[in-house]
Amino acid sequence: MMMNMWIMVFVMFLFGNLIFVGKHKHLLIVLMSLEFIVLSIFFSLLLYLMMIDYNLYMLMVFLVFSVCEGALGLSILVSMIRTHGNDYFQSFNLI
Repeated sequence: MMMNMWIMVFVMFLFGNLIFVGKHKHLLIVLMSLEFIVLSIFFSLLLYLMMIDYNLYMLMVFLVFSVCEGALGLSILVSMIRTHGNDYFQSFNLI
């Protein structure tokens, strides 16, 4: 049973990375794939900490950092949409 959970977490991580690499035209899709990767890392950390019978306070720290990362990504998305009108990377000029 535990091996099936590890395989599911690995598949989630793999699909998140494939979406991140393959669909990089829109900022929203990139941010959602990053959150999916963070969710799979959270599940793997949860499984590992439950397997070694350790306290789960580290999960709270990880969740705080992932929420901060999501809020930062959403603020960048909102500012990009307000300045450029869309979330395409090709309309965003870095120079």
